[in-house]
Amino acid sequence: MKVLDQAFGETWAMYHGDCVEVTKGLPDESVHYTIFSPPFSSLYTYSDSERDMGNSKGDGEFNNHFKFLAKELFRITKPGRLVSMHCMDIPAMKERDGYIGLKDFPADLRSIMQGAGFIYHGKNVIWKDPLIEATRTKALGLMHKQIEKDSSMCRPGLPDYIVTMRKPGENQDRIAHPGGLKVFYGDDEPKQRGIEYSHNVWRRYASPIWTDINQTRTLNVVMARDERDERHICPLQLDTIARCLELWSNENDVVFSPFAGIGSEGYESINMGRRFIGVELKKSYFVEAVKNLEMATNRQEQVQLFA
Repeated sequence: MKVLDQAFGETWAMYHGDCVEVTKGLPDESVHYTIFSPPFSSLYTYSDSERDMGNSKGDGEFNNHFKFLAKELFRITKPGRLVSMHCMDIPAMKERDGYIGLKDFPADLRSIMQGAGFIYHGKNVIWKDPLIEATRTKALGLMHKQIEKDSSMCRPGLPDYIVTMRKPGENQDRIAHPGGLKVFYGDDEPKQRGIEYSHNVWRRYASPIWTDINQTRTLNVVMARDERDERHICPLQLDTIARCLELWSNENDVVFSPFAGIGSEGYESINMGRRFIGVELKKSYFVEAVKNLEMATNRQEQVQLFA
């Protein structure tokens, strides 16, 4: 396992290095659940490292690199357990791709994971406000003036997706919820009690479209960072992570993220009583992730003390 730096807590381990190389060092069938947001092909540049998948020259190069990780994820995942990928369609740009349109990045990831042996388990759509996207990206297809000019170029906004894959085999540690689901992660919590409450929480979670995710509850916001602190470009919403953990992992399970960023998946895993292993290539993100994992650990210790 080639590691540039590392840090450990009682229930977590964080590695600074290439995710493929570090993942190769993990034991076979040792991870209960994996959740991550990969670099969106070549859409964003996170670092200048040649090992950064976000530095790919094009989609084909990214896909070839991601295949190495998919193979290792299949090896380390326990039979019957899941891998969830946070992703989105990628805008195709005239100057970069030669045309204006969309590229089905979730389908590419799914195909690569199936090629590694995984079964396609499901896909959740996370609703996002198209006006916010239009304001942020200035995308031609979302501009109101395009309605007046030529609406044939108008398109829908881009939601987030959680694409989940399952390793074949029988899950030996059932993820049971005696008495039903007791906690709701997201906006607008159901008001019922008992089994009726659990049923309505399940309906929200089982919905193919998650319209009640708090878009602003990300680790960047929760930590109230100073402007000089490192921010993750696309932090995964904590409510999304929590829902996935509640559905697809048990307390004390090992949760893995090969693209840990500033530690969002680990922060929520520790808060929910899971163990966590994370890998991050960018040094400044790694440093922030360690701080956030330590903060989550301290928070859990305080909760247990007062409990």
